[in-house]
Amino acid sequence: MRRSPPRGRTTMSARVILLAAAVSQPLREALAARCEVLGPLAGAGTFAERARAMPAPLRERVNVIVTMGSVALDGGTQALFASLGLVCCTGSGYEGVDVAAAHARGIAVAHSANANATSVADVAIGLMIASVRGFRAEAMRIDNGTWRGNAAGRDAFRRGLAHRRLGIFGMGAIGRAIAHRARAFDMHIGYHNRRPADAGDARYFATLQALAQWCDVLMVSVRATDATRHAVDARILAALGSDGHVVNIARGNVIDEAALIDALSSGVIAGAGLDVYEHEPDVPAALLALPNVIALPHIGGASQDAQAAMQAAVLANVDAYLAGAPPPMPVPR
Repeated sequence: MRRSPPRGRTTMSARVILLAAAVSQPLREALAARCEVLGPLAGAGTFAERARAMPAPLRERVNVIVTMGSVALDGGTQALFASLGLVCCTGSGYEGVDVAAAHARGIAVAHSANANATSVADVAIGLMIASVRGFRAEAMRIDNGTWRGNAAGRDAFRRGLAHRRLGIFGMGAIGRAIAHRARAFDMHIGYHNRRPADAGDARYFATLQALAQWCDVLMVSVRATDATRHAVDARILAALGSDGHVVNIARGNVIDEAALIDALSSGVIAGAGLDVYEHEPDVPAALLALPNVIALPHIGGASQDAQAAMQAAVLANVDAYLAGAPPPMPVPR
């Protein structure tokens, strides 16, 4: 049986990809070898505001939008593009895309599932070690000249990772990769999901509160949704306790940032390792001023391996669409 062409497909010259966010030069060149590429759109404001400012004839030619999960792409914005047939996210996240609205309009939604899982897991483990062993506070002793080579002169000796309890909030591909690495440190692994997952010997907790009470390190690797926004709040941080550490490599809005600053400042928890923030790229000065915070500029997926895998995933999704086939990495309905 002959396949129907995908929504928005016309002739080769009419295929247009709009970049809603910046991509690497190699990916842009690979996309340009397939279609005409527009964007990212210049100007101030949100992507939706800049899209509305596009000339209507140009907007109506767009067949594919390549975006990232944090860019808002609601139903009203999607409706601006009459020939839109595919929304493809460059990472695994797709929280900014109104998936239901897209499917209702016959628009396929795809992502780069698991492309950066190992890279993000590496950074997660690095942040965990740095927070638990107090790397920032210790480095400051060199900066301020208080280190004189005498280990006994330290304020306190810190516990290592062996036999400590790691609680993973979100046992997806990244969570499983983190658990795999943490087992090499002889850590005990627990996790919280909406339902039990295939997680080997990891212990399942039915609530995030119970996981936080059990663990020494709370690792946030859950997908960002309306349900997980501020899931790690003052109550969860209090349950984690004064010897506890939180690491976030998921999305910034999963943690209530104001509550986190209060908890770190007052000793409710011991430390935090962060690669993501609630209002990126803005990071509160009060958070950065704390010596018990390790802060990175969202580099979890910024490795050569992850970028190559992400590029391959985006191109596979786009190629399938152009060929009249469903994308190989669709976002779940």
